[in-house]
Amino acid sequence: MKKVIVVGGGPAGLMAADVLSRSGVEVHVYDSSPSVGRKFLLAGKGGLNLTHSEPVDIFASRYGARRQQIETLLQGFDGGQVREWALALGVDTFVGTSGRVFPADMKAAPLLRAWLHRLRHAPVGVDVQFHMRHRWTGWSADTVEGTQLNFDTPNGPVQVHADAVVLALGGGSWARLGSNGAWVPWLQARGVAVAPLLPSNCGFDAQNGWSDHFSSRFAGQPFKSVAIHFTTSLGVSFQRKGEFVATATGVEGSLIYAASSLLRDEIIRNGQATFNLDLLPDMSAEKVLSEVRHPRGSRSLSSHLKSRMNLEGIKAAMLHELLTKEQMNDPMQLATAIKSLPITLVAARPIDEAISTAGGVLFEAVDANLMLEQLPGVFCAGEMLDWEAPTGGYLMTASFASGKKAGEGVLAYLGVN
Repeated sequence: MKKVIVVGGGPAGLMAADVLSRSGVEVHVYDSSPSVGRKFLLAGKGGLNLTHSEPVDIFASRYGARRQQIETLLQGFDGGQVREWALALGVDTFVGTSGRVFPADMKAAPLLRAWLHRLRHAPVGVDVQFHMRHRWTGWSADTVEGTQLNFDTPNGPVQVHADAVVLALGGGSWARLGSNGAWVPWLQARGVAVAPLLPSNCGFDAQNGWSDHFSSRFAGQPFKSVAIHFTTSLGVSFQRKGEFVATATGVEGSLIYAASSLLRDEIIRNGQATFNLDLLPDMSAEKVLSEVRHPRGSRSLSSHLKSRMNLEGIKAAMLHELLTKEQMNDPMQLATAIKSLPITLVAARPIDEAISTAGGVLFEAVDANLMLEQLPGVFCAGEMLDWEAPTGGYLMTASFASGKKAGEGVLAYLGVN
């Protein structure tokens, strides 16, 4: 019987193990944590977003520069198949109002338990063996074969050999859950091309930060029903309505995450990135100017903005934060700022704070089955590959799809039907 090692017990690694075990292959999953699926469980804290229900063409567009490569993977395991997979594990799913797909009970743990039970007690194929608290430490200097791996364990170092290996080590975010990017130099030393790991779906620090007054009162509060507009120096435009959150030093949240790759790359190119914030996207610029100019009598400006446009709280505070007193009292400048307030960002937050990462093993370094060109018999899957996507189920779906593809690639490599 052929033996395969899977390093990493996240969605990609478990999916590869699932494919392999059901084809009669002896599978051993190694993970540095006490239990598998820890990041999977963390992702489900607010409701496990498995995938998205939008049309396939729009879905594929979410992967940006790596659309072609990920679209190929999705042909083998798309959003619809994710829902079928969950149902086969006894978990119903539903489509939320935003088009996102969740388990019916919104929880990750029941799905993970059912999946692990199937892996450990395979109704078809071979039971998967799990080896926890086994931290991969790369290859020995004199080891030629990529399928001979070193691990640190509670009982000391061990060396393990298999017929093939699937590396599903994650990116560089959430190091405490095992995704720390330690694998990068080990693969580079073997001649594998790896793009630097960068934060994705991350927050940013604003230029000069916020005043103590603003950060002490509004850090953690959301900007609701706003829109951002951003055009990079390369002419790529982003425009979307939604919400985000002020932090003590800048901004984060869903609307910022959606633009994070563009903002991050612009900062890398030019040292800063400026987006324009529309505080009242449902009101025309003409209407805003008319309301600002409306006579306010003895009322204060704050009372005027609140009564005429419901502009108060963090939205009004941001105007005071970024505009001078003279600008606030100039109707034209104030109205312009309400519809297009420039916010300059100067740095992405540290990679370990990010939801996910960009960078990783280049697709040019693997073949069509995700096997490393420099290391025959070694396959890569999941977030350690060089792709990124916004939140919304896209990260999870592509991780599943790449794990399935890697598992199928191993079967082809081993000649297993």
